[in-house]
Amino acid sequence: MPNLKLGKLPDRTPSKITITVSAGLSQALNDYAALYRQTYGESETVAELIPFMLSEFLESDRAFAKARKEGLPGVGASEKPRRQSAARLDDT
Repeated sequence: MPNLKLGKLPDRTPSKITITVSAGLSQALNDYAALYRQTYGESETVAELIPFMLSEFLESDRAFAKARKEGLPGVGASEKPRRQSAARLDDT
């Protein structure tokens, strides 16, 4: 088998996750979407924003990044970290 410079691409199949949130969190997410629309002039649904919000949160959590890097049991040790996950959440 050839030794290619580019390794095998990670699984990019999106995962759909359905969650239930409190009324207060739902309102906060809707307010965020409204502020996003006001700031950037583009309307995005809460369901479209949430995967990026979660990604930013996880990328900014230093303890989580350290645990994944060290390969601690139960923290992604069985699979390589992906560059970007595409999780979709229902807008409930």
